[in-house]
Amino acid sequence: WGLRLGVQGNLLWCAGGLKQVNRCTKNPLASQRSFWAELNIARLRHDNIVRVVAASTHTPEGFKSLGTIIMEFGGNVTLHQVIYGATSCPEEEDVEPDCCAREQLNLAKCLKYALDVVNGLLFLHSQSIVHLDLKPANILISEQDVCKIGDFGCSEKLEDLL
Repeated sequence: WGLRLGVQGNLLWCAGGLKQVNRCTKNPLASQRSFWAELNIARLRHDNIVRVVAASTHTPEGFKSLGTIIMEFGGNVTLHQVIYGATSCPEEEDVEPDCCAREQLNLAKCLKYALDVVNGLLFLHSQSIVHLDLKPANILISEQDVCKIGDFGCSEKLEDLL
């Protein structure tokens, strides 16, 4: 789910991810929970978390969607692709041809990626948010080689226990 938008002139160039949360006919409550879970991070800002830019519950007629979430562009590559190799390359023209090449992970890069993920998790937990679906496929690697945790559809905001 990637989106890159650009406008000429005085208007701002924006690159981001567009995610539509589909309405599930078998379990509508699960669909609603997933949409609102994604928005748990809307107010948060951290280098290792994919940032929510905007969200809307308005959907065009004919779309079976609860809403749309626009997120920052976290990168073309997931940690899963780096670890296991990509199964297919994006066919977009602006993607680097070697984006899907299996990169050799040395110890320094492993530690850097691990620290990025741990820093993101520490921040989330400090905000009483648990991800609940953390896996390499949900960790994007930016063009600046920074790991960003994404896909918060299963996340939960823990209520204060006091």
